[in-house]
Amino acid sequence: MGILYIIPTPIGNLQDISYRALHILKSVNLILSESIQHTLILLKKFSIKNIINTLNKHNEYQKTFQYVTKLLNGQNIALVSKAGTPLLNDPGYLLVNLAYKKKIRIVPVPGACAAITALSACNIQTTSFCYEGFFPSLSQERIKKIKKIKYETRTLIFYESPKRIMNTLKDLKKEIEITRKIMIARELTKIWEQILTGTLQEILLLLKNNLNWQKGEIVIIIEGYKNKKKNIISPKMKKIFNILLKEISFSNSIKIMNKIYGIKKNFLYNKMINKNTLNKVN
Repeated sequence: MGILYIIPTPIGNLQDISYRALHILKSVNLILSESIQHTLILLKKFSIKNIINTLNKHNEYQKTFQYVTKLLNGQNIALVSKAGTPLLNDPGYLLVNLAYKKKIRIVPVPGACAAITALSACNIQTTSFCYEGFFPSLSQERIKKIKKIKYETRTLIFYESPKRIMNTLKDLKKEIEITRKIMIARELTKIWEQILTGTLQEILLLLKNNLNWQKGEIVIIIEGYKNKKKNIISPKMKKIFNILLKEISFSNSIKIMNKIYGIKKNFLYNKMINKNTLNKVN
């Protein structure tokens, strides 16, 4: 019985490939690639000649059993994606799942991953985080997704297309507080790599009319929700709320307070609807 190796490949800089990964790519019987064209660039760089077949979103349902049969017959296979670590928003799950069912040994090799690379350079806490993949492409679905994760206390990691980055940030602004810390990273490990950190509002201003951010792959890291002072309404907050009430409606005042302080709307409503609370202003 053969071995299935999971091989991460560079996300930009070809020098990031490990010696171990190169050795495996040279020695296996077959390389399965999401994109043969991209994989050939890597192999040519390191003078590796081997057999390459495709495994991508278009053929994995048809090809998986065929490749598992090769493993069962003793062939060693390396799985690579277009860039980064296989299975993370890339094909390969069906192959790995069936391989486990057939008791085939699976060997993961450490390597490049855009999400973890961005997180390692982040000024947001990294002890607890969750990876969410790509935001939905449609605004309506994207907002639904944001509503589901807006009170997640762990740091959030997303991928996004450069064509949608501004719309995604605008949708985030609709649902989470504008003071939330954000980091965005573009074209990691490449010579035109860019990393920006700041609040959601600051990042939106920085990207406005910046055409560079409409190119290249992007990682978005969002600070987790913070239950500020256990939702205590301070005298300063009461004062700001009362000022808002003089200019706009009660419901709009609640929305603005939610964005500024990150306190849940229903909590604010229950506190602020009480006339005694409204009148207790320093």
